[in-house]
Amino acid sequence: MESYQRHPAPAAPDLVNWDLAAGTAATLVSAGPKMSAREIRDAVTELRALADEAVTHVHRITGLEAARDLRDSEVLVVDRASWAKANSRSFAALMNPALDHLARTRPEQLKNANTAFSGTVTGAQLGAVLAFLSSKVLGQYDPFSAKTPGGPSGGRLLLVAPNIISLERELNVVPADFRLWVCLHEQTHRVQFAAAPWLRDHMLEQIGLLTNGLMDKAQTLSERLGQAAKTLTSPAAREALTGGPGGDVPKRPMDIMSLLQDPEDKERMSHLTAVMSLLEGHANVVMDAVDARIVPSVKTIRQRFNARGKSHGWLDRFFRQIMGLDAKMRQYKDGEKFVRAVVDRSGMDGFNRVWEAPAHLPTEAEIHNPSLWMTRMGL
Repeated sequence: MESYQRHPAPAAPDLVNWDLAAGTAATLVSAGPKMSAREIRDAVTELRALADEAVTHVHRITGLEAARDLRDSEVLVVDRASWAKANSRSFAALMNPALDHLARTRPEQLKNANTAFSGTVTGAQLGAVLAFLSSKVLGQYDPFSAKTPGGPSGGRLLLVAPNIISLERELNVVPADFRLWVCLHEQTHRVQFAAAPWLRDHMLEQIGLLTNGLMDKAQTLSERLGQAAKTLTSPAAREALTGGPGGDVPKRPMDIMSLLQDPEDKERMSHLTAVMSLLEGHANVVMDAVDARIVPSVKTIRQRFNARGKSHGWLDRFFRQIMGLDAKMRQYKDGEKFVRAVVDRSGMDGFNRVWEAPAHLPTEAEIHNPSLWMTRMGL
C-alpha cells in the first residue's frame, strides 16, 4: 500500500493526543484479507488505473469541466492504519483552531477540561472510533488534509484497498467492476471540490463558527443539560422515542445534541447537514448512472450491495446507531432524492448551478423540497 505522509498537525492545547489516536487505531484494527505481496501490488495498480478511468465517466455524467484536470489533488491507495492516521490529522486540522480559540478566550475552562479529560484518554477514545470506521470505509475524499509544500493545493482521495477487496469477496462480485463502481463515487467527491474551489474554505469556516460557538457557550452547558433532561422526560419526547404513548420500541432516535444547541448553532448544523447530504447524494447519483456498458455486472453489484446493508450484525448495528451512521445514510438518501428531482426537471446543467457560489447551496428545507431550491434559482 502507499503510505500516508503528512507534516505533524499544528500545535494546539493537549485536549486530544492525535498521535495516540492514530496509533491506537493502528493497533486495534486488523490488517484485512490475507494477500501475497504480488496480489497487493496488483490491486494497488488496478485501483489507481480504475480511479483514473472513473474521472472520464464522472465528466461525461456530470458535465463538470473540472473533471478534465484534477491536478489540484491526488489519489492514494492506503491500508486501514494509514486511513486512520490521515483522519486523525484531518480532525486535528478541524479541531485545533477551536481549541486555540478556547485557549485564548477561556484558558481556565480548557485547563479544567484537560484535568477531567486528558489528551491520553480522549486520544485513545478517538483511536477506538477510528479503528471501527477504518474497517468500514471504502474510500474518502479528504478536502481538509494539510497541504504538502510543493505538492497539490487540494485534498487527497484515499481508497482503502483492504476494505474494497474484503467487500468484493463478501459480495462475490467481479473485482474490476466493483472497484470501478466504488471509484466512480469517490472521484465524484474529488470533482465536486474542484468544480467549487470555494467549498473547502466555506465548510472550514462554517465548522469553525459552529465549534467556536459551542466553545464560547461552554459555561452554560450545565444549564442546557438540565433543560435537555426536562425535555427528554416530557410526553412529546417519550412519544418521539417510543413511537407513541405507552410504547416501548424506539421509533426513531432523538437528536439529543440538538437540545444542547441554541438557534444559531442549529442553523449552522442544518447548513452543514444539507451540504453533506448534497455531496453524498450527488455522488450516489453519478455512481448509479453507469450501465452495463461501463460496469458489466453493475446490476448484480447494486443488488448485493444494497441487500448487505440490511444484514449487519447486532454489534455493528449498535456502533452505527451510537455514532449516528444510520442517520447519516438517511440524510444521504434525502440528498440523492434532491439531486434526481432537480436533474429530472432542469437537467444536469440546471443542477450544476449549485457549484457556482455558497449562496447556491440548498438549505436543509430545500433538500427535502427540491422545488423550493429550483424556484430560488429561477429554474
